[in-house]
Amino acid sequence: MASLFRSALRLRNCFGIKASSIGAKNGISRFNVPVCAKYSNVASNDEIIQPTEQIPAVRVPAEIARNKLVEYGNFVSECLPKYIQQVQITHTNELELLVDPEYIVHVLTFLKDNSLSQFTNLSDFTAVDVPTRPCRFELVYNLLSIPYNQRIRVKTYTDELTAVDSICDVHVGANWYEREIWDMFGVFFKNHPDLRRILTDYGFDGHPFRKDFPLTGYYEVRYDDETERVVREPMEMAQEFRKFDLTSPWEAFPKFRKTPELPPPPADQEEKK
Repeated sequence: MASLFRSALRLRNCFGIKASSIGAKNGISRFNVPVCAKYSNVASNDEIIQPTEQIPAVRVPAEIARNKLVEYGNFVSECLPKYIQQVQITHTNELELLVDPEYIVHVLTFLKDNSLSQFTNLSDFTAVDVPTRPCRFELVYNLLSIPYNQRIRVKTYTDELTAVDSICDVHVGANWYEREIWDMFGVFFKNHPDLRRILTDYGFDGHPFRKDFPLTGYYEVRYDDETERVVREPMEMAQEFRKFDLTSPWEAFPKFRKTPELPPPPADQEEKK
């Protein structure tokens, strides 16, 4: 019983409640009060906590935000007229810069070091395969400016044989992004410190994210029970006979379905036959 009383009293002290007369009679002094009670910031009963006024966040209208993006896009195109090929605004009010692949490092360096930009964070870097284009691969750089709380998207292009300059000297975080793009799409990056595959297995043939890559792949990796090791074999697709039943799934009980009986053919048609 005494232990329960002590634990209850400790809980009271932790919440900043003063010791009662019962605790004083039992010989509990201020030296037995836990540390959490000594440094508690809980207001006393005499103090009245005033409710703080909550100011709603002001949302910038879409037209104003779009005009600011247009102004900044024009500013970048005026500063880099040789490098920027096109400036466009998406339907979701996102600024995109289309850049010549030869000058991608110059543009990203400008966006990072310029005091009016400060896009120092490379939030994402990926590629898109469009086989119908002459330069089928589109490289997409998503940048974030923390001081200005703004985002920008930079796009460039290349093909299977043309290499693109690495941006690891500008953004260190692009190291693994470029390795992933090389592994999945086969885009080669010049001056990369360690350009090798990052997701696929050793000796993997092809690049899985290309549109012309087969869904099954070229090789199968499996464990062989006879040799007791992992073997790598060419993929074999057995084209077995398959019967496709195209009946409606709601007609699961054809025997119990009542079908209308066809009327007998007329006598004239029977004579003609």
